Amino acid sequence: MSIVSVNEDNFDQEVLKSEQPVLVDFNATWCPPCKALHPTLEAIADESTDYKVAAVDIDESAELAAKYEVSSIPCLIVFRNGEEVDREIGLKPKAKILKMLEQ
Repeated sequence: MSIVSVNEDNFDQEVLKSEQPVLVDFNATWCPPCKALHPTLEAIADESTDYKVAAVDIDESAELAAKYEVSSIPCLIVFRNGEEVDREIGLKPKAKILKMLEQ
């Protein structure tokens, strides 16, 4: 499964109402660490159907970034059953991201 692009219009359906855990990457096109993290997130998204990987561009979806108090990017938030269960800020290795999804 590829990374799902998420914004205010589809966040509830794609993330909060998802039956599987969702890793949401809050990012921006101008952010070098976000760009560096993207291939890792693509690989994670392609490896399993047990979870979903979604991306939110904070410039296009500023209200979502504000709602979830995203002040630094990249910001990775794991949602399970519509609730935030884990959060990490900054460039993280693949193993750390997968561990977030396992909790």
